[in-house]
Amino acid sequence: MRDLRASDADRERVVAVLGEAVADGRLSMAEHSERTARAYAARTLGELTGLTEDLGPEEAQPILVDDRPVTVFFGRIRREGRWVVPVKLPVLALFGTVELDLREAVLQRRHIVVDPLVLGGRIRLLVPEGVRVHVTGRTILSTRDLRARPAQDGPTVEVGGTMIFGSVRARAPKRSLRTRVRDRLGRGRRA
Repeated sequence: MRDLRASDADRERVVAVLGEAVADGRLSMAEHSERTARAYAARTLGELTGLTEDLGPEEAQPILVDDRPVTVFFGRIRREGRWVVPVKLPVLALFGTVELDLREAVLQRRHIVVDPLVLGGRIRLLVPEGVRVHVTGRTILSTRDLRARPAQDGPTVEVGGTMIFGSVRARAPKRSLRTRVRDRLGRGRRA
């Protein structure tokens, strides 16, 4: 995961965190200059995460590279912002909620597998426009609510694993009234 190529936006996020750190006095001007130069020269996400990991907690990092399982017991956990989604993401939810916001996430491949073990819990996926979501795992007394708007050639998120007394819900961001009307009128003209 750390070998994925970094974008200009990723570099700018890191430089912004470095700027906050020098303003707070957590970095000297010399350290700031050196790390900023390294940020602009970085080619991979791994090189970028190393520049800010000592400046704040994991959830405050500009880019989250974490392949550990997502685990929650009687609570709620949320992954959001710019994070790298592994090819297979293990999820364990016992009477808790796992929320995965994929709108700004970096998908390692075009086919991602979320592999949950859910007992009395929920999985909530917020996916960008064009992403397909398929539930292929075993569901026992569980519900599925998939309201994504997939594209023919879009990436796929497969929810496998086992869910007992649980639910999986996938949603694309809400569209404006103007967009909905334009889409509906466009479909009417093609018919």
